[in-house]
Amino acid sequence: MKRILLLGGVTEALAIARTLGPSHIYSLAGVGRVPTDLTCQVRVGGYGGAAGLAQFIRAEGIDLLLDATHPYAAQISHNAASAAQLAGIPCWALRRPAWQPQPGDDWREVSDWAELIRALKPFRRPLFTLGREPLQHLDEIPAEQFWTLRALDVYPGNERCEVIGARGPFLLKDERALFERRQIDVLISKNSGSTATEPKLEVARELGVPVLVLKRPVLPAVGREFLSLQETLVALEDIAL
Repeated sequence: MKRILLLGGVTEALAIARTLGPSHIYSLAGVGRVPTDLTCQVRVGGYGGAAGLAQFIRAEGIDLLLDATHPYAAQISHNAASAAQLAGIPCWALRRPAWQPQPGDDWREVSDWAELIRALKPFRRPLFTLGREPLQHLDEIPAEQFWTLRALDVYPGNERCEVIGARGPFLLKDERALFERRQIDVLISKNSGSTATEPKLEVARELGVPVLVLKRPVLPAVGREFLSLQETLVALEDIAL
């Protein structure tokens, strides 16, 4: 039986963790809620880069590293691929396909924060769904804009920004109500590919609201790459957990 180290981040990672027995480890960075009802071991915290992760892999006798982190957690994915190579074990990854624009969508891809701010200039009531990243820029909000920022937890805003703490999955009717109540005229989103957060894109399409999409980072090559939870679970069954 192979011993697995599962790096969590996306929703599907928890579903994988629920199939793992006590000899396996589910690793979380520590942001968000930590599950307490799993049979496998749960580890919270970082490793100190690729070298630290490789050392942990050797010390724990890990046979397979499975990267199921968020598609925008590029540094973690690069560390995982490097650590597996250093430790001489295979690295697999679950990587959700990106959303694709549909007829009626007005998507505008931006590469970084500076490009995003330039693209925001014509708008007045943006809805940020980038997580915590915008919090460090609250003192840069133009006088003519009011930001609505949605993150996993509530954080302090200011007179030109309200922070909403909410966790998906989000319902279409609730997203419509949010857009209408806040008079949202532009949506800012990562292209996570998650069905749990996709309704915001449907509402933007319905209302003709533009979407500024943060470009996905380039992720490292791995031994095997899976596009869905089911595909990943079938592959794990094949190695006789």
